[in-house]
Amino acid sequence: MTTRDAFLGGTLTLVQPASGFRAGVDSVMLAAAVPARAGERVLELGSGAGVAALCLARRVEGVAVTGLEIQADLAALAAENAAANGLAGRVRFRAGAVEDPPPGLAAEPFDHVMMNPPFFVEGTDDAPPDPGKRLAHIADAAALARWVTCARTCLAPKGRLTAILPAERLPALLAALAKGFGGIGVFPLWPRAGAAAKRVLVGAQAGSRGPFALRPGLVLHGAGNGYTSAAEAILRGGAGLQI
Repeated sequence: MTTRDAFLGGTLTLVQPASGFRAGVDSVMLAAAVPARAGERVLELGSGAGVAALCLARRVEGVAVTGLEIQADLAALAAENAAANGLAGRVRFRAGAVEDPPPGLAAEPFDHVMMNPPFFVEGTDDAPPDPGKRLAHIADAAALARWVTCARTCLAPKGRLTAILPAERLPALLAALAKGFGGIGVFPLWPRAGAAAKRVLVGAQAGSRGPFALRPGLVLHGAGNGYTSAAEAILRGGAGLQI
């Protein structure tokens, strides 16, 4: 079973599995944080049904996006979503694992890589019963380092990596980025003013010796359950996010 969901204020309508991994706010925020420009090439690792890749392509006219997804059925669904939204000419999806990417993927290095890697380490959390969701959320302790290695292999010199992940996984990502990346910026996503961040966006540049920066971040919710105007501009209006 699938559902049909609207993103970016209805400018994208995408089909997703009714169960398993379902993209939402994280995917839109990830796409908003990629500093891509027209004419550049972007690779998404773990593209799922294509939400982040298609949000980025909708926001940045002229950017070309390739999604890599280990679940072949999701890669096929993502391709259907691209065609249904008139973006098949600039967005394509390939089935394959981050640890063993398809031949030729990095033949023409990418200007940007974006990723929403598996959140949790095996054995530390209750595994979701759905196999697709389990695959998207849980991996072994070394998986994050392997995703960073794949990103570095596929990036052009001075290319940029953008990632979103739970705040508690930030130390592991920073450790993985210590080899081959610099100019790292961490951008917290605060659920509410005064609350601890549950998610962080991280940007880094391949081959850079630039300093680390902790950014001001973004507060998602204001009074009640509504989003702040800044969050609404990204989630509904398709605005970019500088991290």
